[in-house]
Amino acid sequence: MAKPTDQSRWSTHWLGYTELVQQPFTDPTPARNRKLEAGRHDPGVTSAPASSDAPTTSGAAASVRAPRKRRYDSREVLLAALLLLPNLALLAVFTYRPLLDNIRLSFFNWNISSPTATFLGVGNYVEWATRADTWQVVSNTAIFTVATVLGSMAIGLGLALLLDQKLVGRGVVRSMVFAPFVISGAAIGVAFQFVFDPSFGLIQDLLRRVGLTPPDFYQNARWALFMVTATYIWKTVGYVFVIYLAALQGRRAELDEAAEIDGTSAWRRFWRVVFPQLRPTTFFLSVTVLLNSMQVFDIINVMTRGGPFGTGTTTMVYQVYLETFVNGRAGYGATIATIMFVILLVITLIQVRLQDRQD
Repeated sequence: MAKPTDQSRWSTHWLGYTELVQQPFTDPTPARNRKLEAGRHDPGVTSAPASSDAPTTSGAAASVRAPRKRRYDSREVLLAALLLLPNLALLAVFTYRPLLDNIRLSFFNWNISSPTATFLGVGNYVEWATRADTWQVVSNTAIFTVATVLGSMAIGLGLALLLDQKLVGRGVVRSMVFAPFVISGAAIGVAFQFVFDPSFGLIQDLLRRVGLTPPDFYQNARWALFMVTATYIWKTVGYVFVIYLAALQGRRAELDEAAEIDGTSAWRRFWRVVFPQLRPTTFFLSVTVLLNSMQVFDIINVMTRGGPFGTGTTTMVYQVYLETFVNGRAGYGATIATIMFVILLVITLIQVRLQDRQD
């Protein structure tokens, strides 16, 4: 038998390939799947409903897609309760209960040394709104609070920006800036009495050296309010400085590098790159410094005792002390404290709302 040559093998393969090409094409995909695929690409084509005996996976898909109910571990719930309940109990006993009791007392005429109280309704609130010294006290509180918040935050931010740079001895300077915040307010008030003393105070001596007539801080109501405000700003700057410094050290360095490569000026880089990253910190500080400023008592009590001339530096929180413990009118003092609570609550809610809109 003759051995097939390469020519005969090539002819046989070519004939087989020709027969395969001439056969009709049979799609291995089932007809129903082809209709569904066509309907997916052609909006005008609707797929036929699946027959009852056709296999379906909708039940399995639904079981996979359905959100699973979260199972709570009883041990985790018990642990959370053990951690939260003591704190909630402390808040209820030492914060919310006194708050509610204070609101209740504001409707009574009660001497703190008397076992009985007389119900007045809104009489204490009407008296507070119509008294001659009320608006002087409210004005002192507003000026002191606004000046303290703006002054301490501006100075604290400036010091944080300065001491965030690589400077010699910056660690020592940081400690010196923060130190006044941990010192007692009464001790600071005593120290600054000598700073503002009209006879031999440091401020008086500096003003005389430059040829200026020093004011008498203890005999002028406006200068006295300036004195206690400047003293409290000096104490609060350390707190603001530390919080801003931590925020600056945690900001995104690549944004500063990009702005520096683009040749952005330092002032523009601060407003467009640095300060937007400090907005959450600024919001936090504005709330905390505002709340602390509204409750300042020790510095005012040590330096001026609310004077001069009666209410020259009296704030609302200091008036609560005077009415409750000096005049013995605990009900009226509770009224002023309740009004302070409402004012702080409204201001805080406005701040939170504005922050939410910015976010």
